[in-house]
Amino acid sequence: MKAQLGRHSDTIYALLRIVVGFFFACHGAQKVLGLFGGPPAEAPAFVVWTAGGIELVAGVLIMIGLFTSWAAFVSSGTMAFAYFLAHQSKGLLPIQNHGELAAVYAFVFLYIAARGSGPLAVQPD
Repeated sequence: MKAQLGRHSDTIYALLRIVVGFFFACHGAQKVLGLFGGPPAEAPAFVVWTAGGIELVAGVLIMIGLFTSWAAFVSSGTMAFAYFLAHQSKGLLPIQNHGELAAVYAFVFLYIAARGSGPLAVQPD
């Protein structure tokens, strides 16, 4: 598989960055702008505005590849914080506490922060 897909790894990484950034921005747009069904009913106001703002702005920055490492690093920390704030107390493992998405986002954004914007970016590394 590496022989076939390896030559496309930069493009695949760019697609990962774009798609994950878009999904993250959608979460922010849901919280801040009320799109896609509006904010979760149980979310406190500081979560809606702080986390939602970070999700919206950083998601767009990651998606377009501008200040990617910084935006991804902040996003990774935000998702780690969200995991421990909202999920960890409900069970030990992410599968038990419904924190899989926050955990996956935290690690994907950490990888993006380390790798940078890559190809198809407004501000390539």
